[in-house]
Amino acid sequence: MGEKQRGGRSVVFHRPPVITGHACVAGKKEGEGPLRDTFDRINEDSYWGEKTWEKAESAMVKDALHLAMDKAGVRPEAVSCVVAGDLLNQCIGSTFGVREMAIPFFGVYGACSTICESLLVASMILDGGFADCVAAATSSHFCSAERQFRYPLEYGGQRTPTAQWTVTAAGALVLSAQGTGPRITAATFGRICDLGIKDANNMGAAMAPAAYDTLTAHLRDLGKTPDDYDLIVTGDLGYVGSQILLELFARDGVDLSSRHRDCGLLMFDRARQDVHAGASGCGCAASVLCGHLLRGMAAGRWRRILLAATGALLSTTSTQQGQSIPGICYAVAIDSGRDGEV
Repeated sequence: MGEKQRGGRSVVFHRPPVITGHACVAGKKEGEGPLRDTFDRINEDSYWGEKTWEKAESAMVKDALHLAMDKAGVRPEAVSCVVAGDLLNQCIGSTFGVREMAIPFFGVYGACSTICESLLVASMILDGGFADCVAAATSSHFCSAERQFRYPLEYGGQRTPTAQWTVTAAGALVLSAQGTGPRITAATFGRICDLGIKDANNMGAAMAPAAYDTLTAHLRDLGKTPDDYDLIVTGDLGYVGSQILLELFARDGVDLSSRHRDCGLLMFDRARQDVHAGASGCGCAASVLCGHLLRGMAAGRWRRILLAATGALLSTTSTQQGQSIPGICYAVAIDSGRDGEV
């Protein structure tokens, strides 16, 4: 077993990477929600000044990365690499968002879990001594995702009560080997979980087993309990998936409800904004982390957070072939780093 490995699926970082800069940008609907004041930039133009929604998503990635680097006080040439991904085929949202920066690029795909996968990979690069400064980013756009995965917006199809609303947002972080700020202290790898859900409008149910699987592995591998964290935040199970997760833990005799929050439920006001089961999309957990959660840590509201972002690994091809929807979840533990402790 590796010296930094714990249990079967978790790792601890001997030199915890420091989050020296973070930023999030969001669209109009997100700016009308309860997290409005936590976004660095809100753009009411769904095209973000571009000609297509896909180009708009790339513009969001670019904006978020530049804002995060400005906050970290680093220029693009000081960043050794960017680890990023999105929902679009071949990760074109990230690829075209980064292409003008001349920064080495690692494209990753974990669907809505991508922000935690990006942070995990970036943290391993830093803790391994392979770089001093790495960026991580993730994005999604409601219109580009609808066009790729469901129906053209002009179709006007009805949404079922279990459906979730893809967030138009991007989040970016700059991680450094040195400095002050929140630190990523540990992480747990995700593995594919598939209970046979085939309804693409009920992704919360498809992802909940993966969230349970990764969270239980994290607690078991590191010898922790939910009480060791101020918050255990899943990314984007929504209402349906969150209820399933709490029921799965209740079967183990664990009441997770007092610690648990879900990015898919934090993003929107479900009753007022008519988003059915809540929010989803790569940009959901990314923007909630880079805004609401990290701002709360800076204000002293939380000391330790476990972020477990979840993803539904479906595609138009797999859906057309009648395949079920596998889920995956990656978890990262974040400590405020106050008083030099981790």
